[in-house]
Amino acid sequence: MRFVRAFWRFLVGVKDLLALILLLILFGGLFVALAAGGSASIPAGGALVLDLKGSLVEQPADARALDVFGGGSAPNQYRLRDMIRAVDAAATDGRVKAVTLELDGFTGGGQAGISELGSALDRVRARGKPVFARAIGYDDASYLLAAHASEIWLDPMGAVLTPGPGGTQLYYKGLLDKLGVEAHVYRVGKFKSAVEPFVRTDASPEARAAEEALIGALWTRWQEEVAVARPKARFADYLRPLVAGRTPNGTLAEAALSAGLVDRLGDKLTFGRRVAGIVGPDRKGGPGSYRSIALDGWIDANPAPTSGAAIGVVTVAGDIVDGKAAAGTAGGDSIADALDRSLARDDLKALVVRIDSPGGSATASDRIRSAILAAKAKGLPVIVSMGSVAASGGYWVSTAGDAVFAEPSTITGSIGVFGIIPTFQKSLAKIGLSTDGVRATPLSGQPDPLSGTTPEVDALIQAGVSQTYARFLVLVSQARHLPLLRVDAIGQGRVWDGGRARALGLVDRFGGLSDAIAEAARRAKLDPAKIHPVFVERPSSLRLRLLKRLTSGDDDTDATLARDPFARLHASPEAALASVLGDVRRIVAGPAIQARCLACGAAEPPSPSDAAAARRLLAAGGL
Repeated sequence: MRFVRAFWRFLVGVKDLLALILLLILFGGLFVALAAGGSASIPAGGALVLDLKGSLVEQPADARALDVFGGGSAPNQYRLRDMIRAVDAAATDGRVKAVTLELDGFTGGGQAGISELGSALDRVRARGKPVFARAIGYDDASYLLAAHASEIWLDPMGAVLTPGPGGTQLYYKGLLDKLGVEAHVYRVGKFKSAVEPFVRTDASPEARAAEEALIGALWTRWQEEVAVARPKARFADYLRPLVAGRTPNGTLAEAALSAGLVDRLGDKLTFGRRVAGIVGPDRKGGPGSYRSIALDGWIDANPAPTSGAAIGVVTVAGDIVDGKAAAGTAGGDSIADALDRSLARDDLKALVVRIDSPGGSATASDRIRSAILAAKAKGLPVIVSMGSVAASGGYWVSTAGDAVFAEPSTITGSIGVFGIIPTFQKSLAKIGLSTDGVRATPLSGQPDPLSGTTPEVDALIQAGVSQTYARFLVLVSQARHLPLLRVDAIGQGRVWDGGRARALGLVDRFGGLSDAIAEAARRAKLDPAKIHPVFVERPSSLRLRLLKRLTSGDDDTDATLARDPFARLHASPEAALASVLGDVRRIVAGPAIQARCLACGAAEPPSPSDAAAARRLLAAGGL
């Protein structure tokens, strides 16, 4: 028996050794693939291919180990600054003869961000290089980007469907009443509509008026940009018969061509042949293939400059939360600690704060603001650059800047504060449960989600909300040099577009990140040609890069990409559920007092974590 046991242990050891060897081979191969990602040769005379299967973001979210085992792939996210740098490099590099946009899988990413990338495409065309765009169907986001192309291609089975921003929002009060959930709301600001879905069954008149003004301004800006980028597009001619309920002569694709919305009709094969006529065919590919330059390899081959004076760039992207957080979420401590470490090296000459956030925790927003003020205390000029959204807590952070840049379509303002606490005493009563206990004071054990809140704790939380709002007003008043009453009048939780915000004095100038960096250099008395950005953030680890590779959704079989043009007219069940999960998560798991703009979240796609959770729930339900 001793021999059998020894032999069995030997077999187990061999099995473990073989498993270890296989794991080493697997991870070694992945490491080699990652390390070799930026060393791929760049063919001369090819077309840079922007095959966008996902959204534009300021800071991609870290992949999670759970996503590897959860099935499916995580939504792709493309860092906006990397995309702009890649396109700008293509404009001046002789190896690139053209740029192509494949937009079937493009899911947007904020109107201001799309406009910035569109401006980079304009710079390619200004160098005499063609930009080709192709899709089966175009929606608001994809057409806004495609409008900056030299040629827009549309599939003969496709259509241009640009309904404009806006839509409906879920209101949860009726459901909460049926479940017996009571939402205790504390707020300041008649326009602070973030809590309305939990206490109303429809929008208040104030919220509706503010939303109509914002949607109208964003749509006007969209139309103006398209008109400048593509003057021959006659949307009125294209939409007139459709709005009247008449079928246009021919197909929708032919109607789009006739109205100048697109330049050519053709499938992917025909499109490829057209591009091949400019850059040459790919001899190793099939019919319709052309000499192409992969986006990832091109980005790796064109890193950000590293010579010259250092301008720090700190990114505040996503929900602002207390403590530490992974990339894609603005953890107050994570950002503040990273900035503190950069300042300790004493090599930065100026600081740019790039904000793309609807806000969140007021305390975390103030933590980030305090870290930025430490840079100002060292004599560094601080310039704020707003992305697609810089509202509520995002605007709180901006009050630390010497100057604020935004785009006309930036969503900002929302100077207001709220708190919401759900309690479940009525839910428990429905199933025969009750609570009882002894309190030393009316505040003991409060706020209690099981037995409800007391008047005393309600008054205490409302006082905290009012105090936080008062501090918000003072910060804005001091930063923008506006009277306190004036700030209160334009505050009250109201959201503004970038154009109106500039007129109100909340924003100084229009411009993107590069403009803000140039202004920071000017204020630091530096030559803009002799500077380089230093991005103040945690570098991506090998583990995170491996997870990203394993969860990447680059293959063409991804079922979440809507290729039917009419599927773009409505939100997919996954996106709708992800939006609901995000709303609930922000309220239930968020801090008691928040400086957050919930309505601003509709301007950008759901977070990967919410999208992944929605996908798992739908899969569990067999949908």
